[in-house]
Amino acid sequence: MKYVIIGAGGTGGAIGGFLSKTGKDVTLIARGNHLAAMKEKGLHFETPDGDFTVPVKACTMEEYEETPDVVFVCVKGYSLQDTIPFIKKIADSHTIVIPILNIYGTGGRMQKLIPDIPVTDGCIYIATEIKEPGTILMSGTIFRVVFGLRQGTSPQIKETVTPVLTTICHDLEESSITPILSPQIEKDALQKFSFVSPMAAAGSFYNAQAFVFQMKGQFRSTFISLIEEIKAISDAMGVSLPENIVEINLKIMDDLAPTATASMHRDIRDGKQSELDGLVFEVIRLGQKYGVPTPVYEMIAEKFR
Repeated sequence: MKYVIIGAGGTGGAIGGFLSKTGKDVTLIARGNHLAAMKEKGLHFETPDGDFTVPVKACTMEEYEETPDVVFVCVKGYSLQDTIPFIKKIADSHTIVIPILNIYGTGGRMQKLIPDIPVTDGCIYIATEIKEPGTILMSGTIFRVVFGLRQGTSPQIKETVTPVLTTICHDLEESSITPILSPQIEKDALQKFSFVSPMAAAGSFYNAQAFVFQMKGQFRSTFISLIEEIKAISDAMGVSLPENIVEINLKIMDDLAPTATASMHRDIRDGKQSELDGLVFEVIRLGQKYGVPTPVYEMIAEKFR
């Protein structure tokens, strides 16, 4: 299996680094100082279980000339469109594309843009960020990748793609990454979104780290209200999240390092381009589409509008 990881940040770098550590054929697509550092010294990880460095193959989109079996797309939502010409150039009909983004519904949108290449949906549970060029900081031990084919996928594509997805699971598992090949990926991806969107929205609104949401009070109540608004939208969509989704997401929040923040929060804080549209405004648009009020999301959106 030949893997390409588009985007070598906290998510893509972790997937590519851990796969590379066990000898898988992986190329990380990156740029700038981060790419230069990886080429010179490899990819360094700081984790709760200890630090290590992995030699990795890394290059720019322009430099890559192979045809991969698997493409993990791990960019920010606002950069997704930039990956489409590259995927069209390197992929063929046997290549499988697995988007691992914070934004809900990415796979379906990508499939319309590259109709001849199988695209799954996917999400990830991990707490990582680029600490400095060539170094990824992991602030937790959870490393779980969830992916699968959407409902309505043709039987022919299922028959062709499923054995490859099973092999990907095997490769991930060998690399100390927990894989989940989901038969209900729309629900699983929305469930992940129901955590990362409220965390990003509330963290950005209050400019606060995880510890303020781990204590009872206004901050935690806002986080809960955002989850409840997404739960109401999911019910209206017919992709109902678990009834105890608030408790599930509070457990995830409470298990985070006290200093943890969402990448959108960090980008806004640092004056960078952010995923505000996909993580906040998209919820409001979904609420309008399905007739569900989203007053807390509206309040947060108004601050950044």
